[in-house]
Amino acid sequence: MTKQSTAKISYFSDVLCIWAYVAQVKLDELQKQFGNTIRVEYHFLPLFGDVSGHIVTNWGNRGGAEAYSQHVKEITARFDYLEIHPDIWTANRPTTSASCHLFLKAIQLLEKSGEISAGSETQFDGKNLFEELLWRFRLGFFRDLQNIAERSWQEKSAEEIGLPLTEIRKQIDSGAAHAALCADFAAKEKYLIEGSPTFLLQGGRQKLYGNVGYRVIEANVEEFLADPGERASWC
Repeated sequence: MTKQSTAKISYFSDVLCIWAYVAQVKLDELQKQFGNTIRVEYHFLPLFGDVSGHIVTNWGNRGGAEAYSQHVKEITARFDYLEIHPDIWTANRPTTSASCHLFLKAIQLLEKSGEISAGSETQFDGKNLFEELLWRFRLGFFRDLQNIAERSWQEKSAEEIGLPLTEIRKQIDSGAAHAALCADFAAKEKYLIEGSPTFLLQGGRQKLYGNVGYRVIEANVEEFLADPGERASWC
């Protein structure tokens, strides 16, 4: 059986999800370890599409935003590599993650058309332009407590790393970025994605959801790269 040279990993997350913030170091390590033998395709979920509604639904009877803030700080306290703002979720709270996702989909479209580079950048520790901006969005909220839902903030962050604002705006204004985001939502339904973050391999046959340890992710990728063919299971 011929071994596959590149494994596609579909990665689903919401930019405002604390567990996706936690998981970034795992994603970075995965790409450093496996290099060109894997290709990560990024998809976005509407977990925080309505931030106020999300907090009311999940935390309204448990102390609201203040309790959720404490919960998030307790999570990040377990990971000494993470920085968290002391007023997280209680001040300068974005109304939605959707505007960030839309902006990022526009950049993915430019990447796909070859208008911006998809290659890794040494100055960004191996991340490409899209990945660097996604990370800056997460840091902007969790570490710096910026209202990352605002287009002006998004554009300023994109401009800082040399992304073309005019072309990004065209992708949004034409509706192309909206269509790409809707395609992500359709993929969520198709693959029964439960939440953020989720790693998907083998066209959906392997699904790793939530705070999964790095060694588990690594083992799944190694197994797939060793034998990517259609395999029958005895169980």
